[in-house]
Amino acid sequence: MSEGVPATIHLKVVTPRRLLVEADVEAVFLPTLEGEIGVLPGHRPLFVGIGKGRLRHRSGGDEESVAVQGGYAQVQPEKVVVVTEVGEDDGSG
Repeated sequence: MSEGVPATIHLKVVTPRRLLVEADVEAVFLPTLEGEIGVLPGHRPLFVGIGKGRLRHRSGGDEESVAVQGGYAQVQPEKVVVVTEVGEDDGSG
C-alpha cells in the first residue's frame, strides 16, 4: 500500500435493533444493489444501497460475514458504516 494509507478500515454494521459488527478490518465486501463490491482502506467516498446477501469482512486472514437485507452503506477512506433493515451474524464472532 502507498504511504499514508492505513492497514485497516473501521467497519460498523447496525440494524434498528442492535449493533452487529464494530471492528477494524483489512477488507469489506458489500452486497450492493448493483452487485458485490470490495472496499479497502483508503477507498474513495461512496454511498450505495445494500441488497440481500452476505456482507463479508476480512482481518488477519480470517473472514466473517453477516446476512443483510436492504439499507445503505456510507464508505469513507477510513471507515464503512452500514445501516441495514435486517441483519444476522454467522455466529463465528
